Amino acid sequence: MVLLDTYQKYTFKDKWKLTQNLHTLKTAAVSIAMQGFYKLALLSGNKLKSKIWTIFITLLMSVMTTNSQANETTYKTKRVPAEWERQEAIWMQWPGYWEKDYEITFAKISEIISRYEKLNILYDSKQIYEDAQKAIRDIEADPNNKNIYWHKVPNDNAWMRDNGPVYVIDNNELRIQNWNFDAWGGAFGSDISFKLDNTIPDKVGEILGLPVDHIDIVHERGNLEFNGSDAVILNWSTIGDTNRNLNYNKQQAEIDLKKHFGVTKVIFIEGIPDGDLTKGHIDGIARFIGLRTVVVVECTTQSLCQPGSKDAKIYDKAAEIISKAGFQIKREPIEGFVQYNDQMFDTNYMNWLVGNGFVIVPGFGNPETDIAAKSRIESYFPNRNVYLIEMLSSWAAGGGVHCHTNDQPFFPISK
Repeated sequence: MVLLDTYQKYTFKDKWKLTQNLHTLKTAAVSIAMQGFYKLALLSGNKLKSKIWTIFITLLMSVMTTNSQANETTYKTKRVPAEWERQEAIWMQWPGYWEKDYEITFAKISEIISRYEKLNILYDSKQIYEDAQKAIRDIEADPNNKNIYWHKVPNDNAWMRDNGPVYVIDNNELRIQNWNFDAWGGAFGSDISFKLDNTIPDKVGEILGLPVDHIDIVHERGNLEFNGSDAVILNWSTIGDTNRNLNYNKQQAEIDLKKHFGVTKVIFIEGIPDGDLTKGHIDGIARFIGLRTVVVVECTTQSLCQPGSKDAKIYDKAAEIISKAGFQIKREPIEGFVQYNDQMFDTNYMNWLVGNGFVIVPGFGNPETDIAAKSRIESYFPNRNVYLIEMLSSWAAGGGVHCHTNDQPFFPISK
């Protein structure tokens, strides 16, 4: 138990080196023993020689197993860190002219994040920069906080979760992946620009001095949920959308995801909740809160999506699939709904953001359900401060705080 506790205190980098050294030591010891038994077998009688050869073959198999384990360890060193692991920073693209409704929400998000860690904000123009600074000052916060870094980088929208980088630790190196982005398969209209957004991972790579790998598959980071180890959960209805990837199948997707993320478990759920133009991003349906624990949303008699409805069946089936894959399930109930302008929304709080010491949750301006949700999410993340920000303007456009942000894991970078 003491050895296990000590091992767990190592960084990922140290664990990898320690594991490799243990495999090397075991291989060397077995090899020396094999040499001794081989020499002894040559000098012995037939009866003893038979026993010695049996031991020799056993040791040979041990070396082969050791090498196989070493190869598996090398494979597992490619991973995408979980969101609850230590972060270096969080990134956002500040909303432009067509997304001004989110500005106060962005200011409030920025103020909370900058209390705990670095916040990198991309802005498209001088005017947007000045508007952003004013919005933060309007909530009596400091836009020049030492934790806020501003970068003039042309972009198209304020949803950096989806077009931003996927960070991967590969062979003890932090790398960025740039998956193709086409504005959610054109679901929000053919006039939605996305070419600048498709270059954002490259621009972030330049700022950070990180290598960027281009993945020729259309997909969004908001449809990827990692446990930081061996598993990724995603909605097949998104990545399998023919407006994103024509003639793409699950078998090929599983091969690709294992290759690019180093996971051994690819868990596909399926189904598009009513009104979800992303075609069912996983960050509104199922979220890891621990290595083996997943929270899955659940319809109730108080929600617009009633038990037994199409949406309820999507969520219940997701819980079943994830449970069968070997994970513990917690259900996050939808306990009400709200009206915003001419739209009605279930109070689905799943689109939370986890950072260093905090969680930000999208609020719905409904005190009864907001307070209950805050309490539940505090139980999911007992060592973090939980904040609710009313962001119905964002929700009406298709997302929440998780969709607006992109987290960069902590990893030493040498420039």
